[in-house]
Amino acid sequence: MLEIRGLSKSFGGVKATDDVSLDFADGSLSAVIGPNGAGKSTFFNLITGALKPDAGKILLDGIDLAGRSPPDIVRCGIGRAFQVASIFPSLTVQETMLAAVCVDQGRAGVLYRRFPLAETRDRAEHAMELLGLADRRGRTAATLSHGDQKLLDIALALVLDPKVLLLDEPTAGMGTEERWRMIDKIRELWEKQKITVVFIEHDMDIVFKIAPSIVVLCYGRILASGPPDEIRRNAAVIEAYLGTEYHTEAAI
Repeated sequence: MLEIRGLSKSFGGVKATDDVSLDFADGSLSAVIGPNGAGKSTFFNLITGALKPDAGKILLDGIDLAGRSPPDIVRCGIGRAFQVASIFPSLTVQETMLAAVCVDQGRAGVLYRRFPLAETRDRAEHAMELLGLADRRGRTAATLSHGDQKLLDIALALVLDPKVLLLDEPTAGMGTEERWRMIDKIRELWEKQKITVVFIEHDMDIVFKIAPSIVVLCYGRILASGPPDEIRRNAAVIEAYLGTEYHTEAAI
């Protein structure tokens, strides 16, 4: 279980994350939503070690990760895919995956072997299959579509075998059809891998359709948390973020 206890971070006089406490159960799928500037990305940055908290704990299976380095946090079991895909544009999909596995195995020195070790190859193949990238293994990352580049970024996080996978706006910059393909793939991944998935998303149609649990942040604090129907009807959430559209739909 991922447990957040009293997590706080300020920049000058601005509290970007203000005494946030949350639980994400093993194998759960949760969305984090809120207006721009609500502290969503800061929240992810604190969990993954990109920022050090001013106060609070980040517990994964009882081990406090707060303030640890990003590589250490990855080794403990937290992976992240970014809003802007973090890939190696000159490498093929297969080379990218093999490189990630080799580094994780502490075998960076064998990156350029003509025939990868069986364990390395199998892990890379498994991640490519899960994300639907196996038939693109020979394509260089720079030539992939925007959606496939995002899938490759998720595959890079997944191949490290995380217990918790954080997805920062996985559908950003996509058209309608591509957004739904992406979110269907994420749900399929969650169902198959049985890992904890937490994602930031601005498309409320997607959030209310697939997220069993939703957390709403506003000005760095938790405004509300709960199942979709409860969030739709929450007066404070409607006023701060959703507007009347989703309240009206919920009442129908």
